[in-house]
Amino acid sequence: MSFAFNGPLTVSPGAQVTVVNKDSVMHTVTADSTGGFDVSVPAGGTATFTAPTAPGSYSFHCSIHPSMKHGTLIVK
Repeated sequence: MSFAFNGPLTVSPGAQVTVVNKDSVMHTVTADSTGGFDVSVPAGGTATFTAPTAPGSYSFHCSIHPSMKHGTLIVK
């Protein structure tokens, strides 16, 4: 288990983002700012969410494992 996000990831506004979890435990991709994206990704599985429509840099974390390093989603 790596308990780490790869990235940063750059996507277009409103793009569908698919997250692949290569670990053997569930994680979340949860935006640090309120009202952002939040998706649960099952162990060894995938999940999809819609990127924000406003360009910018969005930090995110795993709400289950707060010790994981944060990731960054760049929308442009």
